[in-house]
Amino acid sequence: MVLYRYLKSLLNKRSNISSVQGQMQKMIESQWVYAAKKNVKIFEDIRDSGFRCYSQFEEDGIILYLLSLVGKKKRTVVEICCGTGDECMAANLIINHGFKGYLFDGSAENVRAAKRFFKGQKDCLLVEPSIEHAWITRSNVNDLLKKIGAIGEIDLLSLDMDGNDYYIWQAIEVINPRICVFEIHNIIPSDLALTIPYSDGFYAMDKRGGELDFRSVSLLAMIKLSTSKGYTMVGSHKHGFNVFFVRNDLLNDLLPRPTIDQIDDNEWTRSARKDRWPLVKDYPWVEV
Repeated sequence: MVLYRYLKSLLNKRSNISSVQGQMQKMIESQWVYAAKKNVKIFEDIRDSGFRCYSQFEEDGIILYLLSLVGKKKRTVVEICCGTGDECMAANLIINHGFKGYLFDGSAENVRAAKRFFKGQKDCLLVEPSIEHAWITRSNVNDLLKKIGAIGEIDLLSLDMDGNDYYIWQAIEVINPRICVFEIHNIIPSDLALTIPYSDGFYAMDKRGGELDFRSVSLLAMIKLSTSKGYTMVGSHKHGFNVFFVRNDLLNDLLPRPTIDQIDDNEWTRSARKDRWPLVKDYPWVEV
């Protein structure tokens, strides 16, 4: 009983901290929204807006900044491959900003962990995110989205599969994201539009050694696909492999339009490309 009370007190403290973090973020966001209404650009590069609450890097801040520039419509987020929930793109919006979350992961263990994580958040007490265990393919992704209730306009789509990302984004039709964040594979040179051959069962973690880098999609390939679907790249996080796109009808003068070279201008990309691309450059990549 003593241990139970101690653990419960820790959870309460974490929930209270989260509540304070949420209020602090809302104060920051209100300043960004005010500046946007005055047509004042606060950041030339969206990376400068970044901070981390639940995201792996500084994406939580970037997402909030972009939402302050394009507005929130449905307060909904879809994340494909959410992991254990405590470190993903959707968590901050769900916990601190009241978003409805529709989350998927291919690991049953991850889904159980994610459900436990959100169930332990006081701010999700009455409205928990919908979390589904599903292996996403290009033939089932739209049916799965409809089944979970994610249809039409949403505020954010996060896609990080380490594999069939290009094909899944290409296949998605039933949602219309305002903002998208995709993980790309920045070891692939910037002038190559490449992805892997499609396979329903592709799983990068089955690979070993250098073969692990034969996965995902290049930045140029994702730009070409997103452009065809009506989206424009507006920036990335500091390491250049989590890249943000905004739907064209929402573009404004406050949103940057960086070049691929600007996205690639970071130490991680230079190092990874130099050391790792030579190991997989002769694999059977698909040009798109």
